[in-house]
Amino acid sequence: MVRNLVTQLEEAFLSLLLVAMTLLVFAEVVMRFGFNAGIHWAQELTLLMAAWFVLYGASYGVKVGAHIGVDVFVKLLPTKAHRFFTILAVALCLIYCGLFLYGSWIYLSKMKMIGIELEDMPVPKWLAMSILVIGFALLMVRFLQLGWKVITKEVDGFHFSDEAEESMEIAKELKELDAKEQAGNAASDASNKEGRS
Repeated sequence: MVRNLVTQLEEAFLSLLLVAMTLLVFAEVVMRFGFNAGIHWAQELTLLMAAWFVLYGASYGVKVGAHIGVDVFVKLLPTKAHRFFTILAVALCLIYCGLFLYGSWIYLSKMKMIGIELEDMPVPKWLAMSILVIGFALLMVRFLQLGWKVITKEVDGFHFSDEAEESMEIAKELKELDAKEQAGNAASDASNKEGRS
């Protein structure tokens, strides 16, 4: 129940960012080309929303397995080796995120200490760019959750989105629909011939 609510809130937040970004860019284009005027803070806000969308969305992608990965070789390995390399990959991802989290924390601390605001809006720069810390912290949490699931044998890997497999499923469904349609057409033709004779 709580997990579903959190997932729905995450999806709503990402959807809100995407819709707001799209509408802001649309309004800016209409103002600029239709009225020869612009919204002077639109570009900066759009870039910030894009950063929030990407960094927050990356952690959500790990949660739902939406990232695309190349794991053909790893899938061929025995189960124990597959789990080992998955745990190794999770550890490397945690190190990577940890380095970025540390660097982001130092950067935002300096921005807060200096007191710089955004160029086009009266918002502290450290506050607007806090997604750096939030995004990498969330990524670390997601990788820790994934690592725990692999260790406890709840899952056996990253479960990346497999575009090739999905494409083959779609092709199979299309062939089945085509076969049904041809069978329906053949039956219709047969009944038409019987009706004529």
